[in-house]
Amino acid sequence: MIMPDVLIVENYRTMNALGLRDTIVAIGLPYMASAFGIFLLRQTFKTVPRELDEAARVEGCTPLQLLWKVYVPLARPVYLAYALVSVSYHWNNFLWPLIITNSVESRPLTVGLQVFSSTDQGIDWSIITAATLLTTAPLLVGFLLFQKQFVQSFMRAGIR
Repeated sequence: MIMPDVLIVENYRTMNALGLRDTIVAIGLPYMASAFGIFLLRQTFKTVPRELDEAARVEGCTPLQLLWKVYVPLARPVYLAYALVSVSYHWNNFLWPLIITNSVESRPLTVGLQVFSSTDQGIDWSIITAATLLTTAPLLVGFLLFQKQFVQSFMRAGIR
């Protein structure tokens, strides 16, 4: 429940110790698990009917099989909704990618967008606008592709 910006120094030390500094993996690794995601999945798993759990146990499912064959398929829309929300939130992150990357090849678009706003030569707003459109386009396409599942997960959460 701590803001990620507070953990920048520790995250940097960890990525450096793992030898992942200046890689794309290092940009996303600190955000793979979050308190919000864990809480969301916990709440989703609690809504699974007890009868399904008991029926799977009667059929001889082990706890791992129960997880993979009952709980995971029922929570698929929630995984997608969490992934879309998490990616859209961290897509615009500027500080962490700027700190963890050193080369232009591994920096994301949002950090590269800062290059266009250099005040040394004047700001060309048409280039900044075009670059911003290119930065937001993948999120828009992802949302349009998975819109049905995204809305379905929120509808399910509201009904129960």
